[in-house]
Amino acid sequence: MDSFSWHQDLAYTYPHWGYDLITYFIYQAFGFTGIYITTCLLSIILGLSIYFVNTKLAKNQLFSFLITIGVMYMIRGYIAARAQLVTFILFILTIYLIEKFIETKKKRYALGLIAIPIAIANLHVAVFPFYFVLYLPYIAEYVIALLAETIIYRKVKTFLLKMKIKQYMKKGGQEEKLERLKTKQKELEIQIDKVKVKRSKELQNPYKIKLTKNSNVKWLILVMLICLLTGLLTPLGKTPYTYLSTTMKGNTTQNINEHLPMTLSQENDAMCAIILFLAVLIFTKSKIRLSDLFMISGLCYLMIDSRRQVTMFAIIGSVALNRLIIQLIEIYTKPKENMRKELKMVGILVISVTVLTLSYYFGKEKLDDKFIDESTYPVKASDFILENIDVTTAKFYNEYNYGSYLLFRGIPVFIDSRADLYAPEFSGKEEDIFSDFIDTSSIGKFYGDTFEKYGMTHIIAYKNSKVNMLIEKTKDPKYKQLYQDDHFVVYEIEKEG
Repeated sequence: MDSFSWHQDLAYTYPHWGYDLITYFIYQAFGFTGIYITTCLLSIILGLSIYFVNTKLAKNQLFSFLITIGVMYMIRGYIAARAQLVTFILFILTIYLIEKFIETKKKRYALGLIAIPIAIANLHVAVFPFYFVLYLPYIAEYVIALLAETIIYRKVKTFLLKMKIKQYMKKGGQEEKLERLKTKQKELEIQIDKVKVKRSKELQNPYKIKLTKNSNVKWLILVMLICLLTGLLTPLGKTPYTYLSTTMKGNTTQNINEHLPMTLSQENDAMCAIILFLAVLIFTKSKIRLSDLFMISGLCYLMIDSRRQVTMFAIIGSVALNRLIIQLIEIYTKPKENMRKELKMVGILVISVTVLTLSYYFGKEKLDDKFIDESTYPVKASDFILENIDVTTAKFYNEYNYGSYLLFRGIPVFIDSRADLYAPEFSGKEEDIFSDFIDTSSIGKFYGDTFEKYGMTHIIAYKNSKVNMLIEKTKDPKYKQLYQDDHFVVYEIEKEG
């Protein structure tokens, strides 16, 4: 049960309990500096992981570096002290392990693939189903390759001829018809062999899409089935299998900015990435693997459906784009071996100088920054509340974005960024606290009714919030202002009578 908000008996699922616990220990030992340094280190590991996977799969250091920088720039808004930063690393490593397992069928890659979903189920359970999505393009390519080898309609004809021949043989006689059927069967088998040869040649030199049948994918499917059971290796019970679907039933994803559909015209980074991909694919001789095409298409759809998936589009899609660009370079330039070595040395030098320069440039601006932005979080207002109000009995109305800071300061809240906690799908209560907040903060519902419904005693709000502007405009004597600064205001709600 939740113990941080002032609501009673809210059932709470800890969707990233492992990450939260690790963060707690880091904070206890090193404070905000520890969390900041940990986030920096995880960001470095993410960048190195993207670079490592690209160099191993695309075989080019310089372009792998350039693409890595582009990816890190695209996802810069999502690099934060959150569990997703760890799962970004795990997902790009998943792609590497899948491709190496398909290539070699070595057990160590299979063991890595089994270990990753166990980590995800304990660090960030919401993305557990996405892990299996990464397998689908490879499986789909394998299934289509199998179908491409099968000339179905001719196989059916052959089967029917064989059945007729068996019937005539049972009846006896009619040898002429029997011979004609056998001759027809042989002709059909010859035609099938010719079609197979023709298709094989077409697959070896396709126009745009390369289709490969890799028998190791059968073993990959087995690994994926084993991984499906790893969701049980967590103290959360069946949550890895139900969390995402339960979340989608409610309305939290429809009201949180990062879950909303993407408007491409407003996302220049994503638009440029899509245009670059299409330009290389359409206007050059580069050919794309079918699994890569499926991966890019699926990630593009997810990104448009939910803007936060731009991270997966950038991180996972970087491998497919890198392969296309390297293929393009090899088609038009074909550098000699000694030139390749020179490019490698130049790449290492460029990477080192660029990373050090950017690190210094961006780092020096942050040296004097505070960890908590007082225009975003009610630092001084919280000081006032703790000094002047009994938080053990007060019931504050607060807003979503800074509820987490109030919890950090030990002030029980009406709502915070753990949106699932306040939705009936998870809380086990009939009241939809999340919807009540959304309606109240947007003035879709009269704020006084919400305050009365929940028995609130105090308000803390942004000065420019709709609720505060209406209270100031109406000059309602029921709301007694206790505190204000440049960004926040605190009221006491006086009881009637």
